[in-house]
Amino acid sequence: MSISKKKIVKEIENMSVKNVMNLISKLEKKFNISSEDISKNENTSKIKKEKEKTEFNILLKSIGSNKISVIKAIRSITNLGLKESKDLVDSAPVIVKENISKKESEDLKNILEKSGATVEIK
Repeated sequence: MSISKKKIVKEIENMSVKNVMNLISKLEKKFNISSEDISKNENTSKIKKEKEKTEFNILLKSIGSNKISVIKAIRSITNLGLKESKDLVDSAPVIVKENISKKESEDLKNILEKSGATVEIK
């Protein structure tokens, strides 16, 4: 016979505070948990979510041996002209794009690495 959560809550509502505290204590002992551990885990999860980085920068560390391919990749990524792209590539290490999403940063990293560049996501 299963008991619904509503029935359990209704029964607890009818209990005294002392009986509720005893019930909590018994549950903690039975399942080897503590309410302090649970609140610590919840706080840790919240902190991790808050600290999770959402904006990334693409850093072109070096251009490798195929400079022309890297310039073409930079042009397609940044929509810069040929001269501006060449100047950007020549000034490596340099940030190519700033404040972009994780997925976009990984996609751009793959494009640049396929062209022969060394790239880092920051």
